[in-house]
Amino acid sequence: MKIKTIIGGSICLLMLAACNDELDYTEFNNYDKNYVFTEFSNTVGFVTNIYGKLDYDFGSYGNGMLASACDESEYAWRSGSVNDFTNGAWSPSNAKSNIWSDSYSAIREANYYLATCDNCDFSQYKFNQDYIAQMSRFKRLKFEVRFLRAYYYFNLVRQYGAVPFTTEVLTDQQANSLGRTSADDVFKFIVGECDAICDSLPADYSKLGNDAAANETGRASKLAVLALKARTLLYQASPLFNEKNDNERWHKAALASKAVIDSCGKYNVKLGKYTDLWGADNWKASEMIYVRRIGDLNSLERNNFPIGVEGGNSGNCPTQTLVDAYEMKTTGMRWNENGSGYNPDKPYDNRDPRMAMTIALNGDKSWPTYNSTPLQTYYGGVNGAPIAGATPTGYYLKKYLDASVNVSATNSNSKRHSWITYRLGEFYLDYAEAAFKYFGNADAKDVELTMSATEAVNVIRNRSDVKMPQFSAGLSNEAFWNKYENERMVELAFEGHRFWDLRRWKEGSKLSSITEMHIVKNQDGTFSYNREVVKRNWDDKMYLFPIPQSEILKHNNPNFTQNPGWDK
Repeated sequence: MKIKTIIGGSICLLMLAACNDELDYTEFNNYDKNYVFTEFSNTVGFVTNIYGKLDYDFGSYGNGMLASACDESEYAWRSGSVNDFTNGAWSPSNAKSNIWSDSYSAIREANYYLATCDNCDFSQYKFNQDYIAQMSRFKRLKFEVRFLRAYYYFNLVRQYGAVPFTTEVLTDQQANSLGRTSADDVFKFIVGECDAICDSLPADYSKLGNDAAANETGRASKLAVLALKARTLLYQASPLFNEKNDNERWHKAALASKAVIDSCGKYNVKLGKYTDLWGADNWKASEMIYVRRIGDLNSLERNNFPIGVEGGNSGNCPTQTLVDAYEMKTTGMRWNENGSGYNPDKPYDNRDPRMAMTIALNGDKSWPTYNSTPLQTYYGGVNGAPIAGATPTGYYLKKYLDASVNVSATNSNSKRHSWITYRLGEFYLDYAEAAFKYFGNADAKDVELTMSATEAVNVIRNRSDVKMPQFSAGLSNEAFWNKYENERMVELAFEGHRFWDLRRWKEGSKLSSITEMHIVKNQDGTFSYNREVVKRNWDDKMYLFPIPQSEILKHNNPNFTQNPGWDK
């Protein structure tokens, strides 16, 4: 485990770039601790290094997204390492452990910073013109670091359950003697940290005044803290971590999500267009609570634009399973419900607008912008099988990709990309789930929880560019839950939720198969659409990740054991 002492020696830093509108991650040099903690810029740089390990999923597993490890998509290339999640190759020796190593590295640096920062002395700069502004930012950094540490612990507990836990700076020997702290205790720590630091961080950095961080974006905020707390409590209440079905956990989760919604209203964070959620300026979208800035790139597009488009390499291809989740626009019903209005000869007509925003379909024009030929994802088409790497599902990805990016040989360009960590839409859904589970009724509300689960979901469906039929009152619990799960899959597609949702709900069996659409062009120019079910590997041990075997071997604590099922 990478929780080590940081005393002397060299420390790899990332420094805050000299711009006033964002937190950038720009490589800094190696300096010892005396250099790092005696100048404002270097101290800020050290904290920025901790930010620099924040996760995002623009192809974390050999260009594959976690969406391709669940039922949202299928990776077009069989050799892609993301396929290890579903083909039986996943194991402690192939543990998919980036989160383990990155999180503990960040926690190590956070613990060191918090143990050191109160001893920093910047008095030699007190006559500098920007001293007050710099000190204002410096005094707040420790609260940003506490948020980051809590965030990294959340990622660990979500993935592994019980994990080694410390807030101290440890030697290698001490670190390797740690046992595993229960998931409940780690959750409690995260919530406690959020409560402790919430009021010490601003909701809007642009209103700070004489502060070196004024107008910076990308830093931890009050709203991000509230969001972390709410998501943590939702997971703690969920079946995977709530074996005794403690209903009060759902109550707390609902209250926490309501606090996010209410605070967003106070600070003018509000739902906007669904299409504002991606593109070069998505970080400016009205509902963003926290985004992880990645920078200017075109690799996401190169790895996901369709085969047959110059420069495109296919990649994470949405499944028919996901397509089937998009209801009919007129009726608000699933495709296979009686009276839905679904036409099997024109399967993409009259669908939830979010489908065409998220998924590139056969016949789509100008995807991407520089492609002059309508997409041909049917068998024998320009973008279809049997071409190597062509979509196996009948679809290509749109969401998060920028259509204006060009990856052709002569006209390539790059655009800014940002990963959504927290946005308001999630918390209407989180609230709906928690309130429904707490009350046992989708229409119930009280003086504390003043919005019903049904009403919360309907806020999402009423987006200006969505306008889907509202959930009706009086749905049975089973009907509401099925529609809720469906809505969550649609609204949060490719944002890194579905993989974890099916685990925390203990509905992993849904990952044992996906559905593809095989499209054939008929002689008369019409198309035939044929569903095919593809089996995938699922075992209940996969609710949690295996502890990397390398970590098992180096630990000398008998309580440091492998997750159930992975030791066989």
